[in-house]
Amino acid sequence: MIDADLVAKEVIRPGTEAWHELVKTFGEDILNKDGTIDRRRLGDKVFADPEAVRRLNEITHPRILEVIGRRLEEYARLGEDAPPGVVIDAPLLIEAGMVDMVDEVWLVVVDQKTQIQRLMARDHFGVEQALNRINAQIPLEKKKRYADVIIDNTGSMRWTRAQVVREWKRVLEQVGKVGSGERCPR
Repeated sequence: MIDADLVAKEVIRPGTEAWHELVKTFGEDILNKDGTIDRRRLGDKVFADPEAVRRLNEITHPRILEVIGRRLEEYARLGEDAPPGVVIDAPLLIEAGMVDMVDEVWLVVVDQKTQIQRLMARDHFGVEQALNRINAQIPLEKKKRYADVIIDNTGSMRWTRAQVVREWKRVLEQVGKVGSGERCPR
């Protein structure tokens, strides 16, 4: 699994090119005392302004894509020892132009009311902060056009997990790994 959010944190570490560009573009007030970027403060600063979001993405997305591309190449070099599939967990997969890097796009969907509630609960955002982040993304209906698989996340965790397991088993069957001891996610 490649977690694009962890890669994003990696490419903006203090001293990196992206870190310098972000500080130059958005100011030193986005920094924590230890020199790391306060992603929440940066988000509050940019997500209300489409031009600022565009600039943030110009700075970070190419670097994130480069790291993910290198990791995919590393898996490919493993040949028969490679895992049966590599999952790229990237909430902005479509926005970042990563669709061509994957064989299938799985889209997890939820209604906007639930999405706002979850953002507020998880990140302690106000309604406006949550909406700014949602509105900075491609609308859900447009994202659905890219999706090969749609996972409905409005129900219970058990229901969502059952959908993921069903689709993962399908993928493993396609690559001939089901029945060969490969585990499906639980």
